[in-house]
Amino acid sequence: MIASIDSNFCTGCEECVISCPDIFELNLTTYLAAVKVSPVPADLEGSVKSVASECPVSAIKITA
Repeated sequence: MIASIDSNFCTGCEECVISCPDIFELNLTTYLAAVKVSPVPADLEGSVKSVASECPVSAIKITA
């Protein structure tokens, strides 16, 4: 599974970074979230799906 962040929607609220720091990080140049591990390890797929569904601006996209 691949997670990505749509920077056109991300507001940098850091919810994904706080909830799943093994996958997401804050880009200190843009102050937007970024994916730091791709593909997502199988044991973290559930967490990433949960974080994506909870993103307040729906900026996290998941593909097979």
